[in-house]
Amino acid sequence: MTNNRTALPRSELADLLTEAAQNVGGIPAAEYPTAAARSYLHPVLGPLAAGPRVITGLNDRFEGFAAGEPRPAGSAGLFALASYASALGWLTESFAELTSSVDEICTRVGIPTEPCAPIVAASGGTERDDEFDFAFSALELEAVRNAAEAAGLAPDDYVEVLSQSLLAAARITDACTEISSGLLDDADLLREASDRPRLGDDPGSLPALVRSLLARMEATE
Repeated sequence: MTNNRTALPRSELADLLTEAAQNVGGIPAAEYPTAAARSYLHPVLGPLAAGPRVITGLNDRFEGFAAGEPRPAGSAGLFALASYASALGWLTESFAELTSSVDEICTRVGIPTEPCAPIVAASGGTERDDEFDFAFSALELEAVRNAAEAAGLAPDDYVEVLSQSLLAAARITDACTEISSGLLDDADLLREASDRPRLGDDPGSLPALVRSLLARMEATE
């Protein structure tokens, strides 16, 4: 960005948000090679590896955007700045939660446990969490036993840490999807032909991501 530029055009602001949305949206699909001994971490290793790179890239872009001359001004510039900052903060918080979940899993598998009874291919399923209900066919049960053996875990322990890994992956996927969707909604608003976004006292005039964050805060009160 040059020092003699005027305020960024709305289309460029929209492109900035769209690029951020694409980067965030690609995190859940990231792949990372997983050793057989750590197969229970496969659902989270891709996002865990991709997340810091995306956050660093977004932070660098945000700092360049916010520190440019002249600084973002006008309704469109402030709207984009608020949307981008909300996305970056939300993503950073979500990855702190993901890292904490992975730490818990690693601690769990590092604690010596007494041998567990073999898991059962239950007809009614074995509930591990409110979010998951596992029921294994005979073929799946054999695969779980093999994976547990490769990981050096009892089958029940393997299913436990795998379910935690899947839940953590689902949470970061939901967060990335919502962040990406909010950025795209805000980018679409910036691209509208009329001289908007509609900033004012009406909460509906706020960026989609800001409204989502406010709703989350109200829900936790």
